Amino acid sequence: MWLIPLVATVVAGVFAVMLGRQFLERHGQAQLLWAIAMAMFAVASAAATIGVASGWTSRLYGIYWTLGAVLNVAFLAGGELVLLFRKPWVRWAVWLVLVFATAFTVSVVSGAHVSAEALAVQLPRGIKVFGDGTPAHRLAQQVAYPAFAILILGTIWSAWKMRGRPELRDRFIGTLLIALGATVVAAGAAFAATGVLVGFIGTLVAGICLMFWGFLRASRPIVVPDATPVVVEPAQPEPTA
Repeated sequence: MWLIPLVATVVAGVFAVMLGRQFLERHGQAQLLWAIAMAMFAVASAAATIGVASGWTSRLYGIYWTLGAVLNVAFLAGGELVLLFRKPWVRWAVWLVLVFATAFTVSVVSGAHVSAEALAVQLPRGIKVFGDGTPAHRLAQQVAYPAFAILILGTIWSAWKMRGRPELRDRFIGTLLIALGATVVAAGAAFAATGVLVGFIGTLVAGICLMFWGFLRASRPIVVPDATPVVVEPAQPEPTA
């Protein structure tokens, strides 16, 4: 069973490296934020792989919860906002919010009480590990849920702006695949909340693969159709008297 989240780890790791290379080539802040998000996804998936294979510890679950359940979707949403609103103040505001959210999340999770009994299963439930209504448990609702809404609305809006343009067909389809993949990953939260391991790891892998496929499709070179050549009739000589 641990091999399935390992696949998600590898795919997310490759995804993060490719986004990092794009950032180095283009210096786009969106690529940097997405690269960080995919690196977080890879580490969280690695934590899940180890937890499923050999048992969970409080530190391992804290890494999984912080990077996988809370922060990675926030960085994805931040990248989408930077891409949509190309203003310096938006970029600075996004970074400020993300730095605060990261520091707050790490502080809350690292200081949270963890139930050792709840960690004794293959897929621990956050509500059991931290306790219902505790600050650590509510982080996903406070950070990840709003970020997911921003991400989906942003990607749908991006796709809508590209509709009907043949030269942007790959980017249009790729953007929709990314939104679909993010939705599949988010749906896995329902399985995680109920402790259904097969459903959780299945949606984890399917979602990241869809997002990676969408990224590859959207990254294809844009081919602008050749304009129809205009034929200019040669000038006729003026008749002589």
